[in-house]
Amino acid sequence: MTDPLALRALAHPVRWKLIDVLASEGTVTATRCAQVLGETTATCSYHLGILAKYGYITRVAGAQWREKPWKLARGDLGISASGDDQEQAAASRAAAAAFVDHEMTRLKESLRASAGEPAEWQGTHKIVAATARLTAAEARQAITEISQVLARYGDLATASAPPGSAREVRLFAAISPAPAGPASAG
Repeated sequence: MTDPLALRALAHPVRWKLIDVLASEGTVTATRCAQVLGETTATCSYHLGILAKYGYITRVAGAQWREKPWKLARGDLGISASGDDQEQAAASRAAAAAFVDHEMTRLKESLRASAGEPAEWQGTHKIVAATARLTAAEARQAITEISQVLARYGDLATASAPPGSAREVRLFAAISPAPAGPASAG
């Protein structure tokens, strides 16, 4: 994604929620999104239209009913906080910040609900972090390796027959260099 307008389309919290609904359910209508999110159908329809305008979602081909369903255009969506020019970089940062806010809200909600999980799901909430001194090349390698792990498990989300005990589990990773300055000079 390099178009600043397309990147800015992701800087709205409702759009990230819609992307989650689409990722979870596969195909949805604006009405279904409204039911899941507690938003109006008009609000969901508007934001789905913006996501479609910039190619993040598409209409499901061959739908026969009046309200046609949507699906994600791609299964993965990576955001970088950088760009080739100032406008693109600012749009990338806005999209990335909205995504991080969205993920942190999801994580906090999950942690609050964790005490009520069935016994087999106790202990499945885990937050991990590591601080390392890496070169830019090593940081890019870490991004590649972590992305491969996320993709491998992400492919299971589209499995046709998941085990009966399977649930949706959110995997989230971020690689973020510390700001450059005297302490990080090396």
